[in-house]
Amino acid sequence: MGLMGAWGLLVLSGLLDVAWAVSVKQADGYSKVGWSVLSLILLGLFIYALGRALQMLPLSTAYAVWTGIGAVGSVVAGILFFGEAVDAARLAWIAVTLAGMIGLKLTSR
Repeated sequence: MGLMGAWGLLVLSGLLDVAWAVSVKQADGYSKVGWSVLSLILLGLFIYALGRALQMLPLSTAYAVWTGIGAVGSVVAGILFFGEAVDAARLAWIAVTLAGMIGLKLTSR
């Protein structure tokens, strides 16, 4: 796997993490079997993809970018799927998080 493949796996892992968070929310305390099973599958997939990406990428940058994808993605999912608040402050902090992720990616070796 090359460096671009590793970054692709990292992004995929971050998106799977967001899907996992949504499925955990939908599982309602793991009381809904279908959503619960899906959440466990997504958990395994995002951990696998993250582990593979970390074979090539520096831990400090990769983990920060991965958590940023999860954080921003979870805010967006909350807004889109669960009617969570959208306001200027939340959007500004999303922008700050994205800027930090881009900065870390651009300065990683």
